Amino acid sequence: MRFAYLMLAGPLFAQPYLDARLPIEQRVEDLLARMTLEEKVGQMNMPCVYGVEMGGVATYDAQVALQHAALKRDVCRRFAEGTHLPGLGPGGGFFTLADNALHEGPRQQAEFFNELQRIALNKTRLKIPLLQTEEGTHGLMCSGGTVFPEGPALGSTWNIALIEQIYAAAAREARAVGIHQLFTLVVEPIRDPRLGRNEEAYSEDPYMCARYAEAIVRGAQGTDVSAPDRVVAGLCHYPGQSQPVSGLERGAMEVSERMLREVFLPPWAVGIRKMGALGVMATYPAIDGIPAHGSDWLLTSVLRDELRFQGLVLGEGLGLSTLLDEHTAADQKDAGVQALRAGVDVGISHEPAYMLELIEAVKEGRVPIQLVDRAVRRVLTLKFRLGLFERPYVDVEAAVNGVPRERHRALALQAAREGIVLLKNQGNLLPLSRQIRRIAVIGPNADNGRNQLGDYTSKVILQEVVTVLEGMRRKLGPEAEVIHVKGCEIVGSKLNQIREAEEAARKAEVAVVVVGESVATNGEGRDVASLDLSGMQEELVRAVHATGTPTVVVLINGRPLSIRWLAEHVPAVVEAWLPGEQGGHAVADVLFGDYNPSGRLPVTVPRHVGQLPVYYDHKPTKLKRNYVDMPGTPLYPFGHGLSYTTFEYSNLQVVPPQIPPQGSVEVSVNVSNTGSRAGEEVVQLYLHKPVSSVVRPVKQLRGFEKIALKPGETKTVRMRLTPEELAFYDRGMVRRVEPGTYRVMVGSSSEQIRLTADFVVQ
Repeated sequence: MRFAYLMLAGPLFAQPYLDARLPIEQRVEDLLARMTLEEKVGQMNMPCVYGVEMGGVATYDAQVALQHAALKRDVCRRFAEGTHLPGLGPGGGFFTLADNALHEGPRQQAEFFNELQRIALNKTRLKIPLLQTEEGTHGLMCSGGTVFPEGPALGSTWNIALIEQIYAAAAREARAVGIHQLFTLVVEPIRDPRLGRNEEAYSEDPYMCARYAEAIVRGAQGTDVSAPDRVVAGLCHYPGQSQPVSGLERGAMEVSERMLREVFLPPWAVGIRKMGALGVMATYPAIDGIPAHGSDWLLTSVLRDELRFQGLVLGEGLGLSTLLDEHTAADQKDAGVQALRAGVDVGISHEPAYMLELIEAVKEGRVPIQLVDRAVRRVLTLKFRLGLFERPYVDVEAAVNGVPRERHRALALQAAREGIVLLKNQGNLLPLSRQIRRIAVIGPNADNGRNQLGDYTSKVILQEVVTVLEGMRRKLGPEAEVIHVKGCEIVGSKLNQIREAEEAARKAEVAVVVVGESVATNGEGRDVASLDLSGMQEELVRAVHATGTPTVVVLINGRPLSIRWLAEHVPAVVEAWLPGEQGGHAVADVLFGDYNPSGRLPVTVPRHVGQLPVYYDHKPTKLKRNYVDMPGTPLYPFGHGLSYTTFEYSNLQVVPPQIPPQGSVEVSVNVSNTGSRAGEEVVQLYLHKPVSSVVRPVKQLRGFEKIALKPGETKTVRMRLTPEELAFYDRGMVRRVEPGTYRVMVGSSSEQIRLTADFVVQ
């Protein structure tokens, strides 16, 4: 391989940037010095291929969009060559090209990405390879990519090792076909469930999100981003967007600096400062009156200086235009100047702000060329770190046959199982008997594979998606009769098969009703004012329940739903979230006891949308009163989840009982399986300081561990509290460990605290 490289590049060693023996910094500066302004600005553009300017169509009709795939590929060829937009140099790469223009699978993807690299290396003056980016929220978002469970489903696993494996699998699938970055890895906490994009995130808790951020970066990016199975981990959406005004996407985030630092920044601190993530996407909202895309405090002072970020800041889709939306920029040229000064390195939309108008702004003296150089230097540095100048191509056959897709499918099944939360199981209705000979599977989500995949899933799915109905049929086999009635739609009343659903339930020994949300009600741009079941779904559940047939409700949804009537009347309620391509098998495994549910809620489930915000780590005065019309407590608390077995906690120890501010304590507790089935328990450690100089939450998650226990088995769980877990911002906004008494609370949920103990910081 070394000889082959020298034969290829030897004659070009007069250009030091092509010499792999030189330090990356030297190569970058040499290449930067050779570039024209037009070539530099070209490198700052990696557009989304769904845009109209890239051959897309202004429609949400997926079939119409697919018909334009060939046109999109032609536009990409011209953009890579630098001939698509006169006056702009060759582009730096593409965003979501595979999902929007390569629908035949890994072979087509690898071949076309190789073709584009040949264009960049053979038809452009400086031979700069392309950087390819795709979404990776819950797996590689392009045809052939494994579709893992999304957001809260992964959050409900509380399994850090599993999360690392999932994103390592997604990275391997991506890099095999020629994709170098996975973005939309949403590490921000879920703080307002009305926001449709909450289905992309994992938890309402900043500590839990930080642990997930660590696992995601370790799995996707690892310690060597140039490795053939690693990609840049693109964390989103910095510094947050999940608490917008009125719960509407892109709404301003009116949060204090204290809330920003205590709630929103912890995942970024771990993902970037600790783990070295090399990708960040700026968020849509304005933060404290300043649009994030134009905030040098957020993108430079905090991100670069405090968190020591060394990678690329990408704008959101049409994110540069948020400066116009918020009326802080007069036009596209002004928006580009502001964003460049703030620290946005790459535009991912066909926005004039970072194209010809930015070139004009530099020539007019409105922005110094040094800021363009700063952004381009970062782009080139990442391309060198990825090894793209030496290894721009991928092995097509390895992309097709070298990825363990069956293993990834099994991993998707494991994740779906572990993400299912048993919310209620009155009278031990579950698990169901395998001797059932007639079962009714009812509801709009019983046989809708697309609805169980969630947002940011590829437009064309090549593999089988197992629905709940199909999972039940395969579980019971031909000996049992599975009666299926859709019953109603997710929204509206156009379909009304409630009478047919009642008849099916009466004929059956058990009725399983699968309701929740759809791609039309959940996901990016699909915010809601109500968290109740939509359409006629609750009416459907009421009718089935009224037949007297034992009823199980399975929820397929991306946000917590205020299911008050179901929680009170239906004997068994199962939260499956968005369980991915293997979701039907996972639900059937849980319902029939082949898998003992181990999922625990990573979010709080409200009784009503009027309770919001409802996150568990509220301040002490929040629950001093109830509402006139309902309790102030949540429907299901953070961390809640039932099992088919029982667990007992004992012998809580906190050692030592006194520590200095720079010290740490070890917390240990014994957990026993006191039931008759093997099961997994999520041991949760919460912390509170009863008296503080500033108002503190009533409790904060500061440790958790998922353990497997056989019947009668006992294990000792040990967790360490260091200054990192103990510190908070004092009245002067200095983060420190404050002297005084701290209370450790260990239990099975934020409300089911089994044992407590105190220690003192002197």
